[in-house]
Amino acid sequence: MTKVIDNLERIQSNIDQAKKRAGVSQAVKIVAVTKQVDVARTKEVLEAGLVHLGENRPEGLHTKQEQIKSGAHWHYIGTLQTRKVKQIINTIDFLHSLDRLSLAEEIEKRAEKPVKCFIQANVSGEESKHGLVYEEVIPFIKQLASYSKIEVVGLMTMAPNTEDEDVIREVFRELKKLQQEVVALQLAYAPCTELSMGMSNDYEIAIEEGATFVRIGTALVG
Repeated sequence: MTKVIDNLERIQSNIDQAKKRAGVSQAVKIVAVTKQVDVARTKEVLEAGLVHLGENRPEGLHTKQEQIKSGAHWHYIGTLQTRKVKQIINTIDFLHSLDRLSLAEEIEKRAEKPVKCFIQANVSGEESKHGLVYEEVIPFIKQLASYSKIEVVGLMTMAPNTEDEDVIREVFRELKKLQQEVVALQLAYAPCTELSMGMSNDYEIAIEEGATFVRIGTALVG
């Protein structure tokens, strides 16, 4: 057994226990954050059965894609500069960081087909984090109605780096509430059925609060 397989078994067990504790049944997909590991370790992730891979720089993404021709779903999980959209937008399956119209406009201009996007929300209000504040999210989504290359599949957030589980839980709970508000709008271009929240240190809490995608790096490949 490789280290990745050992780690994955432990993570999957934690996911199952978190769902059981909270009495939730949503499917949870693990996005393996491979941004800090080499191609060999990334291939171990695929061999372990995970197909969702997360990168945060065009260079790292392209290096991996040159060596991994098939079998992976590519997630761009970092802040995407508008000038770099053309480098990556037609090579990824999901973008986790849509948070401004200038980025949406560039995607609309460069994408060859609709891109599955998560709207990044800064629920915690921390100045160090990117994303729209809670009150900006729905107005922003409504502005995307005419963008044929953008499909709002869900919302994404990051919790504060704290050991206070109540603070973390409240952030995730607020994102779930916001997602439900978007779903209620019944916008064809924004089904918003997914929640990308939770990382190595807080994914169990995120799952208890409704996460459908968790972005795990250190706990899996570290």
